[in-house]
Amino acid sequence: MAAGTDGSYARPPGPRVEAARGVTDGSGNVTFTWPPGAFAAPPVVTIGLQGAAGFRVHSITGNTAAATTVNVQASTGVTLLGIGVLAVGGPAAGVTVHAHAVAAP
Repeated sequence: MAAGTDGSYARPPGPRVEAARGVTDGSGNVTFTWPPGAFAAPPVVTIGLQGAAGFRVHSITGNTAAATTVNVQASTGVTLLGIGVLAVGGPAAGVTVHAHAVAAP
């Protein structure tokens, strides 16, 4: 067999990537703790909220090389004079949150 055609593959080095999943507490918060030494600086984090009824919004409220904290708020739709608007939001407890963290360039 010719060199380089044996089916083996060596992944080129790239940034460190971590993934985690958690559930929000009664205040709508969830904290993701990254493995020790995974990141030298706060990572770039993307968040996904797992399906839930109603409107959900999230914000990253803290991000360090060791941990990332996310807050999730929920709101219901209200019709006012025939116009749909969102009611005041509140903490969304029990929402599953997915996080992907990549080492910052």
